[in-house]
Amino acid sequence: MVTVFPGGTPQHSIFQPEPADVKPVALELEGVRLDIPVSTTETRSLKASLIRSVTGGKLSRRGGGAVVTALQNISCTIREGERVALIGHNGAGKSSFLRLVSGIYQPTGGRFDAHVPVFPMIHKSFITSDELSGMQAIKAHYLLVHGNLRGFDAFCDDVVSFSGLGDFVQLPVKTYSQGMAARLLFAVLTAGTHDCLAMDEGFGAGDSSFFQKAQERMHGFLATAGTLLLASHSDPLLRQFCHRGLVFSEGSIVFDGPLEDALSFYHHTAD
Repeated sequence: MVTVFPGGTPQHSIFQPEPADVKPVALELEGVRLDIPVSTTETRSLKASLIRSVTGGKLSRRGGGAVVTALQNISCTIREGERVALIGHNGAGKSSFLRLVSGIYQPTGGRFDAHVPVFPMIHKSFITSDELSGMQAIKAHYLLVHGNLRGFDAFCDDVVSFSGLGDFVQLPVKTYSQGMAARLLFAVLTAGTHDCLAMDEGFGAGDSSFFQKAQERMHGFLATAGTLLLASHSDPLLRQFCHRGLVFSEGSIVFDGPLEDALSFYHHTAD
């Protein structure tokens, strides 16, 4: 391909085709900003430190209300098959980033394109009513993700078996203990594979007796994810599953590079 510049001679275009081994783009963000309105009648008394502890953003007043800027000037490209660690202290913007790429939040500025479906493993409770039985909750989740019930029977059998709920799966979720509900949710979310997984390490797996079983399943689940975005404070976990690191600070990406370099940058600046 050639490009002719006015008054000049033909030159090769600067836009060269990508090498054959470069994988397609999964997620693309350019100058993305995320503002979250805060609904309260006590705007004047809000403290930025309190808001920062929840979202990592900066508090401003706008039109008589309050707005938290949770993400600002986020630009990065993530390709299919990449395994990316999200690194930063609590409130740095990692969770907001996961929610944005998962479609839970919509950007208020910039451009965001998702070329693959992103599955969020973020919620720590069912997004459906707890009036539903465990079986109905499993079915509702499957329909939300797949849009149909093809393959549901095998999925359901796996979830019920792994959660160990037995006949309790026919009872309303609201009657479950906290551990039972956590086991069911964990089993539901880790059944199957996903093109792109957005995961917060803080996601729970239930009671201590379930922990080892859950750890083994989680490792297998992460290993089969196509593209992985993993927010964690555990360096060993990130080293096991990721090769690239995004370091967040005050809602911005301050470093993007190989995982070991990202971890070194984070620990050096955090000291």
